Amino acid sequence: MKLEGRRTSTNVDDRRVSGGKAAGMGIGGVAVIALITWLLGGNPMSVISNADLGRMVTTQTEGNREFTEEEQALAEFSSKILASTEDVWTKVFKQYGRTYKAPRMVLYSGSVQTGCGGATSQVGPFYCSADQALYIDLSFFSSMRQQLGADGDFAYAYVIAHEVGHHVQNLLGTLGKVNNLRARVNETQANEYSVRLELQADYYAGVWGHHENSMYKSLEKGDIEEALVCAEKIGDDWLQKQSYGYSVPESFTHGTSAQREKWLRKGLSTGDLAQGDTFSVDYSAL
Repeated sequence: MKLEGRRTSTNVDDRRVSGGKAAGMGIGGVAVIALITWLLGGNPMSVISNADLGRMVTTQTEGNREFTEEEQALAEFSSKILASTEDVWTKVFKQYGRTYKAPRMVLYSGSVQTGCGGATSQVGPFYCSADQALYIDLSFFSSMRQQLGADGDFAYAYVIAHEVGHHVQNLLGTLGKVNNLRARVNETQANEYSVRLELQADYYAGVWGHHENSMYKSLEKGDIEEALVCAEKIGDDWLQKQSYGYSVPESFTHGTSAQREKWLRKGLSTGDLAQGDTFSVDYSAL
């Protein structure tokens, strides 16, 4: 992905602790747990709680160090991707006569306080609608590469764009409506609503990618394949089979590999906000 000379976003809040570690476990270990927790489909907003902070607090090590070159490169990359989403969604919203209000991106290590409560790296990347911010511990990307083989700059960009997709849902009113509906139905039905929500966020990530390339000609050979491989390896069925040897469809909360690839690919090909309605489609046809 060609990003040379591109601007970085001013909406980044860097709360990382230089030299920090999670009590009882290194940041790398926390990131592995985060990867598993996030990818196996728990709704981050349902598991964020202050109670977790007592077990996984960020502390300062003796002899504070500078961030590594890789860590800083990931921070700059993430800031450029966020800036790109700002450019793209401002343009798309304008086409519909709406004004896009960009989210903040909070970079943190170990644990963080949010408008939705306290959270640790165990929940993985997530979006908090209460403060309209997405939260990312950048070591998550290293775990993607090491644990899943889901690697590449456009795969990482897809993760960020997916969380921004939830912000788009929030601005359009979809997120609030779906969360209200989920609170009034049984667990299986709530999971189905969650799948629809996540697949739409995948679609919006694809819409971003379509316009990003149209505006900046930034995609290179293999980039789209990186994102599609990532989508495959974060499907509920793939992850459950890897972890348990079987899958339980009624427990899915993010969608199968095929569904995630399908909606990401559709967004990439159409770039059309209006074609991302995952709620009117019969659940079996998603």
